[in-house]
Amino acid sequence: MTRNTDIAAETEPSPGHPPALEPAAPDALAAPLAWAGPPGGLRSVVLVGMPGAGKSSIGRRLAARLGLPFKDADTEIEAAAGLPITEIFARYGEPYFRDGERRVISRLLAGPPLVLATGGGAFADARTREAVKDSGAVSLWLRVPLATLLRRVAGREHRPMFVNADPREVLERLIAARHPLFAEADVTVDCTDEPPEVTTRRVADAIAAHQPPRRLPVGLGDRGYDVVVGPGLLARAGALIAPLLPARRCVVISDQDVALLHLPALRAGLAEAGIAVLAEHLVPPGERTKCFAVVQAACETILSAGGDRRTAVIALGGGVVGDLAGFVAAITTRGLPFVQVPTTLLAQVDSSVGGKTGINLSLGKNLVGAFHQPRIVLADTGVLGTLPPRELRAGWAEVAKHGLIDGETFWNWCEANGPRAVAGEADALAHAVLESCRLKSAVVAADEREESEEGGRALLNLGHTFGHALEAEGGYGGEILHGEAVAVGLGLAASLSARLGHCSQEWPGRVMAHLQAVGLPARIGDLPRGFSARQLIGRMRKDKKARDGAMRFVLFRGPGACFTAGDVPEAAVEALLRDEGCGG
Repeated sequence: MTRNTDIAAETEPSPGHPPALEPAAPDALAAPLAWAGPPGGLRSVVLVGMPGAGKSSIGRRLAARLGLPFKDADTEIEAAAGLPITEIFARYGEPYFRDGERRVISRLLAGPPLVLATGGGAFADARTREAVKDSGAVSLWLRVPLATLLRRVAGREHRPMFVNADPREVLERLIAARHPLFAEADVTVDCTDEPPEVTTRRVADAIAAHQPPRRLPVGLGDRGYDVVVGPGLLARAGALIAPLLPARRCVVISDQDVALLHLPALRAGLAEAGIAVLAEHLVPPGERTKCFAVVQAACETILSAGGDRRTAVIALGGGVVGDLAGFVAAITTRGLPFVQVPTTLLAQVDSSVGGKTGINLSLGKNLVGAFHQPRIVLADTGVLGTLPPRELRAGWAEVAKHGLIDGETFWNWCEANGPRAVAGEADALAHAVLESCRLKSAVVAADEREESEEGGRALLNLGHTFGHALEAEGGYGGEILHGEAVAVGLGLAASLSARLGHCSQEWPGRVMAHLQAVGLPARIGDLPRGFSARQLIGRMRKDKKARDGAMRFVLFRGPGACFTAGDVPEAAVEALLRDEGCGG
């Protein structure tokens, strides 16, 4: 007996009546076997790969090693249909077979954990891949070289694809078509002619070592997407991106410094999943890149390379590249699919999430832009180890901002762990990225376009009214980084809140002490140049958050109690700036 004995099948179906691969009860798949969860955290393992990869032989050994039952999908299908697979293909065609195959695999994965060997074409079917993913099983690709496959498939003339065909030609054609799809499996193990016991041990070790990345959903309905956080995502970029794209082709926009470090890994990850890179457009690093001339050049690169509305734009870099590439994607042919691959702490915790894109004008920062949500955000925490210390510290300003917005738990964690994070400790950085993205995802889902009259997404601008003015006065030349300007802006926002009676007098000192503890400037006097109070106020009046020429600020009463204010007396702002050392 098999677990599919409840699937009705005619013992000898007639040619005009296909064997029923449906469950006996109409709702059997909709209401799968009740299962409270696997002991010890075990999950089902689905082995995928080419014919001859050894899925069944390795699967049996792996199941014995893990103490799980083993099932072979092809055997289960034949039992359900009462026909050999060659006969199902011959009588009813491949589309019918693939549909039944998916249903059988879904049914098997709906119950307790098992090791499942699938047919060579199962995982190449998009709906079956989705069913495996939705089941929570670990999918593992047994990748075997062509020469080994040829030896193993010798004498398999009973398989439909090899009937009256040259095995080499068949395998070469299947490899070209299926390998990019197999690359979407969670784990890949390269197999050789070693004994099967050795391969089984390596497969078991790979499963034990597998740590799936964290996924944080941004709930925007049909335009929703995941923020994926974890190490090693560049190498798996193609597998993670491919299911979300209308076509497997893209243009990569990056800056020249980031490209030297990370573009080769991204290229390899995209190639493994068969995503063609039509062009790579590299821009100079720094805020000055966010201008109309660079936007035009990027648009022309995309179109000259043959890009169309099904061509994705992938942003590989920090906040500047993400803002620029997102804007290019928003306006080229009135909208291209967009993917964020942020490589700085600042971009991973803030600018890559939420769909804000834009460029700067001489009048101020991000004054031209569009809301254009990405299809996915891949925050590879492993790349943060390549950041210069100053860039890492600058990114922490946005983490501290999120701590003040989120509440005491995250803020207290920031105070306790900020120095470890900016020293490059991986666990602290990963936690900072996860919690920041969790906060921002929730805020964006509730107020995508910053339309709430009070609060909402505008709260994410804490420190930014001051910060953007400081950046603009600095000329975007790199003398003051965005995160450094935001850090000073957080100190100023805390001081203004205290002066207006919204928070206790301890908070400005506490905020500034934390910023200084992680090596950030906390006061205007910590910056490498002087400023005019009147010029900064003029910048703030032109800030995109201003209304009718009146400045708007995000103030706070304490962590988790931030609010927007448009009635702040200009005299109070000017007095604060002068007390901080600004000239007239």
